[in-house]
Formats: sequence, C-alpha cells, structure tokens
Amino acid sequence: MKRFHTRPLPRLWPPHHMGPREVGVQLNLFPKLHSPQWGLVVTQLQGTSHLTAGFPFLSSSCVLPASCLYFLSLVDDSSTMTSMSSLFSFTSPAVKRLLGWKQGDEEEKWAEKAVDALVKKLKKKKGAMEDLEKALSSPGQPSKCVTIPRSLDGRLQVSHRKGLPHVIYCRVWRWPDLQSHHELKPLEMCEYPFGSKQKEVCINPYHYKRVESPVLPPVLVPRHSEFNPQHSLLVQFRNMTHNEPHMPLNATFPESFQQHSGGSGTSFPISPNSPYPPSPASSGGVGTYPNSPASSGPSSPFQLPGRSDTPPPAYMPPDEQMGQEGSMETNSSGPRNMPSGDVQPVEYEEPSHWCSIVYYELNNRVGEAYHASSTSVLVDGFTDPSNNKNRFCLGLLSNVNRNSTIENTRRHIGKGVHLYYVGGEVYAECLSDTSIFVQSRNCNYHHGFHPTTVCKIPSGCSLKIFNNQEFAQLLAQSVNHGFEAVYELTKMCTIRMSFVKGWGAEYHRQDVTSTPCWIEVHLHGPLQWLDKVLTQMGSPLNPISSVS
Repeated sequence: MKRFHTRPLPRLWPPHHMGPREVGVQLNLFPKLHSPQWGLVVTQLQGTSHLTAGFPFLSSSCVLPASCLYFLSLVDDSSTMTSMSSLFSFTSPAVKRLLGWKQGDEEEKWAEKAVDALVKKLKKKKGAMEDLEKALSSPGQPSKCVTIPRSLDGRLQVSHRKGLPHVIYCRVWRWPDLQSHHELKPLEMCEYPFGSKQKEVCINPYHYKRVESPVLPPVLVPRHSEFNPQHSLLVQFRNMTHNEPHMPLNATFPESFQQHSGGSGTSFPISPNSPYPPSPASSGGVGTYPNSPASSGPSSPFQLPGRSDTPPPAYMPPDEQMGQEGSMETNSSGPRNMPSGDVQPVEYEEPSHWCSIVYYELNNRVGEAYHASSTSVLVDGFTDPSNNKNRFCLGLLSNVNRNSTIENTRRHIGKGVHLYYVGGEVYAECLSDTSIFVQSRNCNYHHGFHPTTVCKIPSGCSLKIFNNQEFAQLLAQSVNHGFEAVYELTKMCTIRMSFVKGWGAEYHRQDVTSTPCWIEVHLHGPLQWLDKVLTQMGSPLNPISSVS
C-alpha cells in the first residue's frame, strides 16, 4: 500500500477541545471503509495532529486535500457510514455467477456471504469452480463431487451462524425451506457424502435428495367383530402394568446402552400368554416392549456431543421394508388373511398441524396449547413476542403459583429443544446447555427399553423419538387382537419432555409432574388415525360394570 504526502490540517480541525488521543478515537471509524479491493486508509501520526491518507487502488501518488480529511472527520453518522461502506463494497464475478442460481428471495446478504466463503475455498482446488458451475447449470446431468475440507465439528460458520455445509448450499441452490440434515439423503453416486466421516465433504446440491414421507399402508379393520375374547390383549396389558416398576427406569448415554448390549441390568418379565414374541433385547436383560425390533446389540440412538450433526441411518423406502413387515406379521397370532369384503381399509392422513405442545410447571398447565404447522419447531425459554410460528417461547408464559425452584429452572432452559418432523419421523435435538429428559413409548419400543423408560438427551445430541412406520406396523397387528390393544396405542402418541431436571428411578423425582418445567407433545396424525380405527371397530368386547 502506498503512503502519500502528509500535510497539517487547517486550524478548524481538530477542534480545540479535542486532543491527539480523542482525534485517534474519532479516526477509528474509518477502518470500516477498508476492504481488500477498495478502501480508504486514514491514520494519525503518533503524537501529532497530522493525517496520512492512502488509496490502495491508486497507481500514482497524490495529495489528499485537507478539506477532504476534515469532511471525513465529521462522518460519524451510522447511516452515512453505511452508505459510504456500500460505495466501496465489492462482489467478485465468481460469486455473482453462482448467486444467479440461488433459489428464493430470503436472506440475500447471508446467501452472498455463504457463497463468497465457498468460492474462497474452491479457488484453492483446480477445476472445483468449473465442476460446481456445471452441476448448477445442468441439474439433470451427472456431475462430479465438489468438496471442501471437513471442520472439526463438521459445521461451517457464515456470518455468526453455524450450519452443516451440505445443508447450507442445498438451501441456497435447491430448497430454501430446508430445515435440517435429517431431510437430506446422499445419492449413490456421491463419493464424499456428509455422513461418511471423510476428511472432505461434498457440497454439490445435486448429490443429495430430499427425504419424502413414506406412504403408510392402510389398516384393515373388520366390518363386524368376530373376535373370540381369548384373543383380546386386555389381560396381557394388565399383566404388563402390574410388572411396571413404581417409578420409570432411566437410560443415559452412554452407560445405559453399554449395559443394554452387554446383557446387564434389570429385566422385566413378559406375560407367558402374550401373542407377541419377546424382543431379542429382552434376553439381554433390559426391560422391553413386546416384539420390539431392537437387537441384542443395537447402535446407540444418541449422537456423540460435538457430533450432533451426524445424520440418522439411511432412510429405507417402503418397498424395501415389505419383506421385514411380512416376517413380523407371520409371527403374530390372531385371525389373519380375512377376505377383502370383510374388512374396511382405514388410511393415514397428514393433518394440517402435525403436533400440539402443552407446557406444565409441576402438575399445573400453563398457557395455551401451541399447534405446530411447521415441520421444524423450537421450544425455548426466551420471550419472542412476534408470534413466530416456528417458536414456542416459554419465557412469555406467566404463572401466579410459580416458586423459586421453577424460576431458577426456567432461567436454565435457554435454547431448549428443537423438534423436527421429517419423513414420517420425529427427532428431538437438545439445544440447551443442560440435558433434557424424554419419555417416548415409541422410542423405547424401537430400542428395546421398558415402555416407561426416561431417556436423557445431553446438550448437543439428538434422538429419534417417533417413527410412523413402526407405529403403523403395531397398529396393523393390534387390530387383530381387539379394541383394548388398539386403544393402548394412544399412550404411544404422547411424548413427555422435562427441562433441566430429570425424573425416574435414578432421581428423587418419581413422576414427570414433580419436575419444575416440562412439556407434553401430542402427535395429531397417529392420534387421528387411531380415532378412525377405533370408530370403525365399534366398542370393546369386554363389558364394563360399576365394579370393573
């Protein structure tokens, strides 16, 4: 950078009331005007009131008039500074070309910064820019992987916001409404997918596809009840209730899952008359749901702290699961293979609001229910009054019966929990600095835990807490065992979560209603499906009386 002639300022600057140090403070405004391509550098010579002004883009020396320096010294208005900064801003041609393929109109500045950061990385690799432009310009044609180095935590920071690189650029160039990595699945052609844990990660947006919600098969409900009472599961469900512990068990990553695979822990007997075969996990010593799909050595459902962005296992299309469903159905007893004329198909329908969330403090409900229409919902402890449809802010809710323990707990909720509904699956990601505690019967069924087990999700980890396909399989099986078996599945459609404080056998709080702050999530789709099936089934076989 060139240095130019220095000359003293007129007597009117600096003002008589400003000393050399104050002049230096005044000049601190000017670095905002400096950028690698364009800029103005104004510095003060130490101990004097002289200025040095330099324009890096000039090729010859010049003298900046003192009147100009005086004018610049008066530029302390933020709006004026912003307009002058934009005067010297510069966007490279490569960034402009790539922005031409941007989808959507939101967050223009953020998208520009994201693309600019990518261009700087790709320029270091020969041919990378050309490969990316070819992929964006010809979306239907085969393209090469476009990779960048994987960071330590797998994320990329753009303008004070961190995200997964493949999610960021899929959002910029394909799906502006993309919320989470759970919504993406790599194509087979991709050699460096994000989930492969290689040193390089592919950010080619056309090497990923969006996970679609699977089409659930309809449940076949008999038109007329022809069940023998001995087929009813009411007795078995009652036996399971008697075998439940006085308080829920707890599962904590990683200790509980090591015990699960190692065969230690407490087992819960399953009724010998149960029509469901015992789960393979039940032989490992952990209390289980009947017919749980969990294996004797399941992989942990949790993600390691610091690796919270690890995608879930690859999504299996419905046609690949037909064999599994068929094998499960052959193991269940009860009347099967009914003539098509004797059954009424009841199909699953996606509701306008996929869930509702109710907030509790101890055993008191606080505020109105939140109805989630967006597939991505934040439940946090803050006070956003803008009625953001994607946020449920617990900090806004008041309660005259609130005690000091509740107040202290609310202060620690922080960013809370992020709920995703993607591809027929519900995920809970703990964004709070403290753990959250989840009781999900569907999750417990999947992993072979006792139905009432409470799972601790540490900060930065995520857990799949509901799966529509597994629920559909259970519902199809339960229909063949009577009204009570189907009605029992309503418990699976409600998920409870507590913030900061846990409950269960390992905590002094035995029930969720003893925790200071907790929420109850009601899944509308499965509940409405159950309602239709129960309506079609009529009434239970076992009569009720005043002493039953």
